[in-house]
Amino acid sequence: MSRKTAMFGGSFNPIHNGHIELANVCKKQLSLDRILIIPTAVTPNKDNSQMISPLHRLNMCRIACKPYSHLEVSDIEINREGKSYTKDTLKALKILYPDDELFLIVGADMFLSLLQWKNYEEIFSLATIIASPRDENSCAKLLSFSEKLKNYGAKSIILKNPVMTVSSTEIRRKIQNKEDVSDLLSVDVFKYIANNRLYGCDFSGA
Repeated sequence: MSRKTAMFGGSFNPIHNGHIELANVCKKQLSLDRILIIPTAVTPNKDNSQMISPLHRLNMCRIACKPYSHLEVSDIEINREGKSYTKDTLKALKILYPDDELFLIVGADMFLSLLQWKNYEEIFSLATIIASPRDENSCAKLLSFSEKLKNYGAKSIILKNPVMTVSSTEIRRKIQNKEDVSDLLSVDVFKYIANNRLYGCDFSGA
């Protein structure tokens, strides 16, 4: 049976409420059947020095997604190891789910950089891109770029409204400084961070 399956990749360092909200908005607006949350092994073209272990990031994703039946956590990139290229993952998903219509969920900045991605033509041939506006002002820019991408054979969908924008970098900084992150992370994810003393979290202060 054909299903609508979306790939939502990222470092998830850590996974936060903004990630979950974006996934749920995509599910609702586009009637997706399932969304695969896929933590990267090594993020290409990014500083990975602040990245905690793949196992911790995978565990936090599983904790955050547990309440949602349409969110499935995949270790496909972590098991593959090395740099995590989107086109390789989409090709693997096409083999796993040959009858499914594939989608790729990205944020505004990532969407606008698509033509700089490795083998972007293959990505466009494998999946429809779903992009989330950062704010009201960015919608027009994304729609304009979406039109441009048609010249490269891409199909893309711009979500109607901005979705909660949260920075994992900012969350890590807040945790290290013992600032309140209760509105940014699920309670259980923060407990995991505290119990494992991740991101410089002082358990006694948690």
